[in-house]
Amino acid sequence: MPAATPPAPNGATTPATAASPAPGSTVPHGDHTPHHGGVVMMKGDDLHYEVVLDPPGRAHRVYFTDAIREELPASVASDVVLTIKRSSPPDERIVMQIDEAGESWVGHGQQVANPATTTARLAFSIRHEPYWIDLPFSRQ
Repeated sequence: MPAATPPAPNGATTPATAASPAPGSTVPHGDHTPHHGGVVMMKGDDLHYEVVLDPPGRAHRVYFTDAIREELPASVASDVVLTIKRSSPPDERIVMQIDEAGESWVGHGQQVANPATTTARLAFSIRHEPYWIDLPFSRQ
């Protein structure tokens, strides 16, 4: 049995699973539908982020949106790093870059052969405040 993962700092929440109004809702936190095929998470009351993990490793992505899920430029965050933690070390550290359109952070890595036993640690800074969270890879 794998060791328990420590809770993420800074008030991380679990993926939003409540029934969501139609995408584009103007109610804060009213839309938790993935817009890019990933998992939507929240940091605090005013920031959503969507993590899209790619098992072939060609393009892991992170998108940021505000409380009502309006797109934010990728530059709202900094120091974005994704660490792939496989059952067999070593971990793979992927330093993410802002894509050409400025809409998301993207990183390229190795194929994930067994998503069920793999986790991903997403770390970034927002308003100069460091943040991280561990996600199961198989949830994607």
